Amino acid sequence: MKRRSMIKSMGSVSLGIVAPSLSRAEKWVEPYETQKQNISTDILVVGGGTAGTIAAIQAGRTGAKTILIESGSQLGGCTTTGGVSFPGIFHAWGEQIISGIGWELVLDAVELNGDQLPDFSKIPKSHWKHQVAVNPAIYVMLAEEKCLEAGVEIRYYETPTMVTFENGKWLVESVGKGVKTLISAKQLIDCTGNALIASMAGYKVLRENETQPGSLVYSMEGYDSNHLDFSKIPKQYHKALHQNMLTSQIRKTGENTFVPYGYVYVYGADSTTSETHTKANQQGRQNLLKMIRELRELPGCENIRITSMKTETAVRETFRIDGLYKITKEDYVSGRLQEDALSYSFYPVDLHRNGQSIYQEFLKPNTVASIPMRALIPKNSENFLVAGRCLSSDRLANSALRVQASCMGMGQAAAVAASLSVEQGLTPAKIDPNLVKKRLKEYGAIVPS
Repeated sequence: MKRRSMIKSMGSVSLGIVAPSLSRAEKWVEPYETQKQNISTDILVVGGGTAGTIAAIQAGRTGAKTILIESGSQLGGCTTTGGVSFPGIFHAWGEQIISGIGWELVLDAVELNGDQLPDFSKIPKSHWKHQVAVNPAIYVMLAEEKCLEAGVEIRYYETPTMVTFENGKWLVESVGKGVKTLISAKQLIDCTGNALIASMAGYKVLRENETQPGSLVYSMEGYDSNHLDFSKIPKQYHKALHQNMLTSQIRKTGENTFVPYGYVYVYGADSTTSETHTKANQQGRQNLLKMIRELRELPGCENIRITSMKTETAVRETFRIDGLYKITKEDYVSGRLQEDALSYSFYPVDLHRNGQSIYQEFLKPNTVASIPMRALIPKNSENFLVAGRCLSSDRLANSALRVQASCMGMGQAAAVAASLSVEQGLTPAKIDPNLVKKRLKEYGAIVPS
């Protein structure tokens, strides 16, 4: 055989060996179609943030079939995606006032990361010194693990587009990547933070024309604040330069001498729709970029660099429900105790006003606020609860109630009320609050008395 013919023959053999395997690897697929399905559950929790995560875990632990919808990619909300990995406050006046699943999750995160807790027996001069620094990555993984262990079905990247009440059950259409699901639920808990589901269900929601600014959390390095000449640095940057320090002291000793993160304000931040949320995130990143560029022009700050930036702007204030009871600022600061109070709250009234100043009003010694079950139930609702910052409250009370430990307590309380409603076939407003308190105690919560 001539050389040219032999090479041609070898090529044919090689092609014959390779080609079939390539053809087997390729596959034509049908044109893309959204997968539609109908499913049912006992309790549907919408929003996997601070309150929603705890609500879902609690609902699952009661044995109720539970589904959790979260529009993002992870649980934790403000603590994780928003970057305020400094939850509190669980203690007041030397005693623990919020426990249960939220506290369990925080303790597990502290232990797994080798961190230390503050000394809660000492009453601090600054309230935030009793907040607990946690590793947000650890918190995310533990929160998800606890949901899965409780049998919760988590549906990430989904958002409800329709909410209706028919024949004593909620029908919620949820749309996500490649799926459209119609969920039938016996009880619905709105933990979106902005009362989105309550509004979609037709219940009244409210907010002020002007809302508190949001915050984009970040950290930076490349400078030593102890050696900066602050007389040469504009006052507007002093707080940012003091605040962004390593958190090793907090992690090792539990002693909070500073807040372990920095943030830039985002005025008008609103997470209600994808458009307003997009605008808030874009504005936050532009504000941070502008600050970094300006800082690098200042003496001693030439080498500043960003080490982390959260993916979303943390939002302080959106919509609140019109509930069976509205918690007022006077209720809050006086520690007024309602008969149906299910959980405590301890944080000063904390209103961020246009970023120019913060109005704070502290609770008097031995005063602790509480949250009645009626504040978690919209007026004229059936089989519906809320938990988190969208509870029924006036603006000043809400500025204190919105913090993480308080929202965790609400989430657990709402889930217990919902599970009892499933068991008894009643709407939450007709459930005996004392029965809810009894069940909460069984799950390690601290209830007002």
